[in-house]
Amino acid sequence: MKLGLEGRHALVCASSRGLGRACAESLAAEGVNLTLLARGRDTLEETAEHIRRTYGVLVHAVVADITTPAGRAAALAAHPAPDILVNNAGGPKPGHFQDWDRDTWIAALDANMLAPIEMIRATLDGMVARRFGRIVNITSSAVKAPIDILGLSNGARSGLTGFVAGIARKNVAHNVTINNLLPGPFETDRLLETARQWAKDNGQPEAEVLARRRAANPAGRFGQPQEFGDACAFLCSAQAGFITAQNLLLDGGSYPGTF
Repeated sequence: MKLGLEGRHALVCASSRGLGRACAESLAAEGVNLTLLARGRDTLEETAEHIRRTYGVLVHAVVADITTPAGRAAALAAHPAPDILVNNAGGPKPGHFQDWDRDTWIAALDANMLAPIEMIRATLDGMVARRFGRIVNITSSAVKAPIDILGLSNGARSGLTGFVAGIARKNVAHNVTINNLLPGPFETDRLLETARQWAKDNGQPEAEVLARRRAANPAGRFGQPQEFGDACAFLCSAQAGFITAQNLLLDGGSYPGTF
């Protein structure tokens, strides 16, 4: 299926690796030009050059921390009027809620709720005026099924989810959609690093830890980043104009509920 995106421009946050990079590559495969954002210059430049060579699209690489006002300003200076916005930022660290002070909560809200809202605020009017816009927020399966040690993420990302539910319905008549992608266990560097640390802390072989986690998923495996990227690309497609304010869970069937 051709997604009708050739020549469009996407701004993809935190896209030097992992799920953000997967989204960028799937969009580039459809002929979308890109502005990529990340904090680490070397990995970002490597990713940008790979996408240029592989897909033949224009790629701007901006070293910036999207969770800060300066980072958002740098991103928008590189391309102030994207057709597609993919919001993404690393999640806060796990822990116990009694250990988190106000500053810790504010940092989580800045990264996983307020930064995406600011990016939406900065780009939405232009999308409405051009009568095309696709906004995808990468959140977490914890929005659907909260995880006790991820309370910072549960709270901040759920706040973003509630905000999106309202604003998305006000703009779909202008062919501007806003949706959330909720990843479960995808085989990314972050998942492997987390498993490695858990194995070390508990004195267990890393390979056994990963094998148990794969087996615990109904699919019997972890998700592959390309699968996530392709789901993102479809939500950004011309064909997806009737899909908005949705939370698409990609977890291999882990969530046990009907709704």
